Amino acid sequence: MKNLVFVLAFGLLNACTTNDEPGVEPEPEVPEESRWITIAAAKMGENPGDGNGGTLIYSLSSEDAKNPEMSIAPFDNGFIVPSNRTARLQASEDGKLVFNISYAGDTGGNYTKYTVEGGQTFTPTGSEVSIAPYVGTAPRWIKLFDGDKTGAAVYVSAEAQFDDNGTPDDASDDTYLRHEATMGIVTLDLQDSKIINFQESSVALTEAEEAQGYYISRIDMPTLNTAGDKLYIGARLSKVDPSTGETDRSADLLPSKTIVLDYPSLTNPTVITSGVGIGNTNGYRSINAFEYNGSVYQANQSDPNGSHILKIGANNQYDDSYVFNLDAALGVEGAYVLAWRPAANGKAVLAYRHNGSADGVAGAQGFFALVDLNARTATKLDAIPYDPDFYLFQYQGFAVDGNEIYLTQAPVGQNGNIYVVDTETGNVTKGAELVNVEGSHFIGAF
Repeated sequence: MKNLVFVLAFGLLNACTTNDEPGVEPEPEVPEESRWITIAAAKMGENPGDGNGGTLIYSLSSEDAKNPEMSIAPFDNGFIVPSNRTARLQASEDGKLVFNISYAGDTGGNYTKYTVEGGQTFTPTGSEVSIAPYVGTAPRWIKLFDGDKTGAAVYVSAEAQFDDNGTPDDASDDTYLRHEATMGIVTLDLQDSKIINFQESSVALTEAEEAQGYYISRIDMPTLNTAGDKLYIGARLSKVDPSTGETDRSADLLPSKTIVLDYPSLTNPTVITSGVGIGNTNGYRSINAFEYNGSVYQANQSDPNGSHILKIGANNQYDDSYVFNLDAALGVEGAYVLAWRPAANGKAVLAYRHNGSADGVAGAQGFFALVDLNARTATKLDAIPYDPDFYLFQYQGFAVDGNEIYLTQAPVGQNGNIYVVDTETGNVTKGAELVNVEGSHFIGAF
């Protein structure tokens, strides 16, 4: 019989306590050999799967997360994370802290930090700080992998430039020249809750690319290199018709690009170009690039040949000798990386869709695969159940504990489970039940 977890998470972790006073509930504790796993749930706004009704989080021990007899209901009993829409969450490497920057609304851009204490108990720690004056109220941010010390948030604004051929009363004869793309980046001290640095820079493509109307229109997912002296920022390109200055949505995608900055100064931006992948490298809601074994591995999206895992070497250039195409590895067409996360052994869990995905209530059906960065292989995890309404486009996080990776599986509006993947063996363990509500979905484990 399943143990439904209530608001106060009574007895959630079966931890030992010396408090035997009648009527006093024991404080949840994580067993010494375990760690906290925080589950994130996105509530429906107006449409199923939109996640715009807010974000709730709930934590349980890794031991309980692996227990299929456990049942948790974050939508009923979870902690409401401050955010007008879907919160942008990060967790410390040991799972003891959750970091949040509110997305949009009156609190947009506010950084808060919480100590994870089990169930719905997330205790604010440290002071709040707003990064909205630097990067706006809907920031794109990420936690750098530097021992939970630093966060980085970015934005880019692009403005079309024209020559002055037209008359003062009619500028329609002005000739399009290029877009001026201005990038801003702020670094945030996650421990002391303060701004470290902010810089704005102009970031340009080649003259030939800009003459065709291409420009950088969105950036995201800063990643620190192994040496700790460069920051890589993923980029999406857009294009206008240079003869009119109007948006050109039918244009071919350019090869994948990444902005490289000096760190920690955040100066001297350059743009590097892949000779392997095509399309965007900014990702969406989840971290899109990770340092491993001296290099950074990065997913691309919207590649007409299917998503790739790209490699940036220690020389801060793309390593085009590394070719890892997910269409070929998975035996599908149109593979599209939605989210992914490697363990320290170079093996990763990857969320994806493809051209054969069913059309569900909120979008294309998603799947999980086990990826090996060294062998350049990818295998669909068939032990996880799939449903046309299993929607992963907004998926944010995987919890990594050694070689194990925790994930959430539940179709929109339906119950599901936590699953734990042993990346060394490929074994998959079905864990605690996730109780869902109408139109809502789960967006990850942290």
